[in-house]
Amino acid sequence: MALAGVARRFGRRWVLRGVDLVVQPGQVVVLTGRNGSGKTTLLRLVASLIRPSRGAIRVFGHDTVREGANVRPLVGILAHNAGIYDDLTAGENLIFSLRMAGQSARGAPISETLERVGLASFEFERVRGFSAGMRRRLGLARLLLRPPRLLLLDEPYASFDQDGIDLVNEFAVHTRSQGGTVLLSTHDLARAAGIPDWRAHIADGLISEVPLEDRFRRPAGGLA
Repeated sequence: MALAGVARRFGRRWVLRGVDLVVQPGQVVVLTGRNGSGKTTLLRLVASLIRPSRGAIRVFGHDTVREGANVRPLVGILAHNAGIYDDLTAGENLIFSLRMAGQSARGAPISETLERVGLASFEFERVRGFSAGMRRRLGLARLLLRPPRLLLLDEPYASFDQDGIDLVNEFAVHTRSQGGTVLLSTHDLARAAGIPDWRAHIADGLISEVPLEDRFRRPAGGLA
């Protein structure tokens, strides 16, 4: 994943003013910055959900503007809006996500995936009655069902208990071990302790590499 001179404007306000960032396959990078600094905007740009005002973004060799249709199947994002539907059951949401991706749901491990995220007993329950944490778990289940090469996590620990936090971190570590790339935006470095390879910080619309404190750094030869 590579960003070169990426800027994004909303109305008169420039949220990002010229971001350069390269994250290699097999890396987890934690993205930090104050509220409103542009972290979510950057993730949405990388996922090709919005276009940069200027600059270029490439994901596994594909330009996100000219080749967005090729980028989106490679990317999974856990965002504030988990992209689930209230009137469908948990199981139906997973089936629908597969069909929207052009995949058959026949034989898909729906029950097994819901069990992994602690929702096995809610497979046939409509999402309308789910708590915020349950919705986040279902959003994570969608990613587990179709593991992405580029995993984007936007404040992924919100509404999660410790088991949910562990699920997120295990998925990030697994994605890296498979040669995937992970960009994790969070205000809570402590919950990501031992996961990131390095830290990128957004301030004033620009990005810089900031050293991780020892207690947050991935142990050498450790998690993989």
